[in-house]
Amino acid sequence: METRAAGQDIAQVSAPRATVLVVASDLGLKLLVSQKFRREIRENELAFVFAEDGGSALKTLGRNDVDVVVTDVQLPGADGLTLLFDLKKYFPNIRSVIISAYGDMRTIRRALNLGAFDFLTKPIDLDDLGVTILKTVEESLTLKHAVRDRERLTAIRQELDVARRIQLSMIPRTFPAFPERNEFDIYGDIKTARDVGGDFYDFCILEGDRLYFAISDASGKGVPAALFMAVTRTMIKADAVKGHSPEKCLSETNKILCMENEFSMFITAFCGILDIGTGEVTYSNGGHKLPLLLRAGSEIETLQNTDGIALGVLEGDSLYGLGRMKLGHGDTIFLYSDGVTEAVNRELELYTDKRLANVLSAVGPGLPKDAVEAVLGAVEIFSEGVSQTDDMALLAIRYN
Repeated sequence: METRAAGQDIAQVSAPRATVLVVASDLGLKLLVSQKFRREIRENELAFVFAEDGGSALKTLGRNDVDVVVTDVQLPGADGLTLLFDLKKYFPNIRSVIISAYGDMRTIRRALNLGAFDFLTKPIDLDDLGVTILKTVEESLTLKHAVRDRERLTAIRQELDVARRIQLSMIPRTFPAFPERNEFDIYGDIKTARDVGGDFYDFCILEGDRLYFAISDASGKGVPAALFMAVTRTMIKADAVKGHSPEKCLSETNKILCMENEFSMFITAFCGILDIGTGEVTYSNGGHKLPLLLRAGSEIETLQNTDGIALGVLEGDSLYGLGRMKLGHGDTIFLYSDGVTEAVNRELELYTDKRLANVLSAVGPGLPKDAVEAVLGAVEIFSEGVSQTDDMALLAIRYN
């Protein structure tokens, strides 16, 4: 017996699919509605609440989640048209049906202009009453769902905007980055294909007068790639700050990513450390696009590969080698992600490494900012009219 009582309580408090407010001083309309929708009321598909005038109707609307208002034009005090005006002002998402005398087209027209969705005429036909109210209920529920979806999308958009700002705050964006240092110049930029992306560049000064720098590109797009990127960036940088060499930074990060990689994501990464005093660079590559070297009076070179694989793919030792090179006076090292060279135009042609090299050759080993902006500008012109499909990260370092 107790179980049945509990079940009955649940049935009684469960919300109906829709609620209709009927506003009329005529008791006969309440009886008509109760008769026509007795099945829907019994099965809790529809609930009806009643009010005798516009004032009590507004109070009812304030206390109940009403979907449809059915109101007579003739009401005590303010008429039904005044109620429609108040509905439009205070409850714009509620659909309404006006009841008017047969042939009173002037009043019906005014009601429709005030936002009424449909109308009924007296004497009321039961079938017409049923069809009109059910049609209006469906319209109201469709609108309500659309409003809720829009609110959810707005909330998601706001969260993505916050996520974007958080992500960009993790990437150095203030230049000149080290105004007190004249031994080198550095500049970077990032363009995401979505609100958040999986590419990053990073740099910082380490103990021993060394400059740590890195660039990376996570698989996938959007939020998953951004989260994977954030974790990777933190781990590589943490190992660099501890004093580990570039190949050790990648190796240790790879071990952790392989252990905690339920969704089989991976990320390419290039990590380097510049000895600011000597110009010597040690570096390691984890499946990333190899940086380009711009030397004064020479053709553009590609750094020698260290044959490392993308991080998060395979766990093991000795997966990442160590490379060495030396920057001379005025030399620039240019790092980028494949979103640059794989940008497409309207003919579906790729931007390619060759076009990138041509732009950098024209710029020469000048200021890093000039090189980065020249490349971004050239890619934008090349892919004009085509939406960006991949993230782009660029970082240039000039040794003075």
